Amino acid sequence: MNKKIFIPIAAVVLLAVGLLWFFNQRRSDITDELEQYFISGEAGVLAESDYAVSIEEFYTDREYMEVWLFNGSLSKNGEELLEQIEDSKYDGLQPEDYHLERIYALSSTPEKENKKFRNLSSDEKVSLELLLTDAFFRLAHDLENGKVNPSSLDPNWKFEEKETENNYSEMLKEVAGGSSVEKTFEKLYPNSDLYAQGRKAIQELYTIQKNDTLTWEFEPVEGAIEVGDQHAAIPALRKRLMFWDFLKPYEMADPTLFDSTMFAGLQKYQESNGMNPDGIIGALVAESLNKSPQNLIDIASINMERLRWMPKMDWDQEMVLVNIANYQLDYMKNQDTAFTAKVIVGKEYNESPTFTAPMSYIVFSPYWNIPESITNDEIIPSVKKNPNYLSQKNMEVVDGNGAVVKASQVNLAKETGYRVRQKPGGDNSLGLVKFMFPNDYNIYIHDTPARSLFERETRALSHGCIRIQNPDQFAKILINDKSWDDEKIQEAMHQETEEVVKLEREIPVVLVYMTFWADKDGKANFRSDVYERDAALLKALRSSKSSLDQA
Repeated sequence: MNKKIFIPIAAVVLLAVGLLWFFNQRRSDITDELEQYFISGEAGVLAESDYAVSIEEFYTDREYMEVWLFNGSLSKNGEELLEQIEDSKYDGLQPEDYHLERIYALSSTPEKENKKFRNLSSDEKVSLELLLTDAFFRLAHDLENGKVNPSSLDPNWKFEEKETENNYSEMLKEVAGGSSVEKTFEKLYPNSDLYAQGRKAIQELYTIQKNDTLTWEFEPVEGAIEVGDQHAAIPALRKRLMFWDFLKPYEMADPTLFDSTMFAGLQKYQESNGMNPDGIIGALVAESLNKSPQNLIDIASINMERLRWMPKMDWDQEMVLVNIANYQLDYMKNQDTAFTAKVIVGKEYNESPTFTAPMSYIVFSPYWNIPESITNDEIIPSVKKNPNYLSQKNMEVVDGNGAVVKASQVNLAKETGYRVRQKPGGDNSLGLVKFMFPNDYNIYIHDTPARSLFERETRALSHGCIRIQNPDQFAKILINDKSWDDEKIQEAMHQETEEVVKLEREIPVVLVYMTFWADKDGKANFRSDVYERDAALLKALRSSKSSLDQA
């Protein structure tokens, strides 16, 4: 045969064989079964799915071609999705919410870590395919919005409701077209380094948990244990300091003695966990040391959910970030901390809410316009006991127009249209300056005359507003004007009348409640749940109810 004729014929034959092989590899094993499933109208696997309609539309549009199976077993996409379901625990979610146990039950190697899916019946293939598709929708929703609806759980969550920005059906089509499942889900994560670092920290906690041989029974401590004291809880607490690598094993004469070696290890632990490193075991230290790896995983999971609730925001922008649970304010620029200060937050019965609002002005030497609730609950009873109370507290009564009236001529308990305010000065409850970000909750940041309170470890002491340490430094960095030097700021803070300074730009103030976060180095940080908000969220997060059921 002529070579010139043979070569094209051979090429055609090879192409035909290649196409035959390709289409054979791309064949669908369960197209007819999937079509029959949806035509029959039986709910079956999707009986409890919130996404049944979207799933049917997806398969109808692609003529019932499967996504997660290939020649009767899991495709590359299927293996990747299964891995994402398993790894959802690092997001603080429950893999069981995404049918993991039901998927495992279909495995031909259930006893092995790496599950294989071979020799499945047609019905089992259909079940596996649809379970994975429903899991895709569920996990996509929960990663973007959170599993739990915050408005139905936490009345102090005042952020605007987060809106779904993605079409999960379109995302699934992209995956079916070859996009990575992992990369697709990563698009749904909160746009904050806090979330990415939090995932790493939870993964590390799961690794640590594998070495957990402790019983972690609660060891109560009443009062304070100081170095040199003997206490029955010391052996267990020492063991926990060793578990977290703040102490190395050492010989001791008396296991119940709080010795100098343990004292040094405790100080390191306190410093690492945001506590005053005084080396004293009090209730707060004991509570922290009593937390097992699983407890810490639960706390981390709770706060990952809070991050998913957060509306989308530009974390690189200039902002004031207050973590209520950490009693700390950070002034941020490009995600770097340019200024930090201790804060005092609301008492347990006057909890500071979480929300965001733009700061627009500063008031030096402010009046304190006392809220009606405080006037009724505290001021009026004090005046009844002591007619000179208002003058002694540097307070005055004003009418609706702001004009000062004689307090003796007004019955605050019966007459309306009047309010009490405290005049500027060193004893003013707002201190010498306040920072205003107008909001519906009458919350602002301000100075305080009781500056010794900043030395306390637990600082939930206010009526709800945020009291800040070093307010003069905070004012200087916000105004950001060379003419406002230290001397000018001090003068403005010690006047007899208010002075309002409008900021050249609005600065977002973000109030959050985070009992866990991981810093840029991946270090996990935990704080006490001062408002006891974590337990209800953990219960909802670990519930078997779907995310949409809780809306």
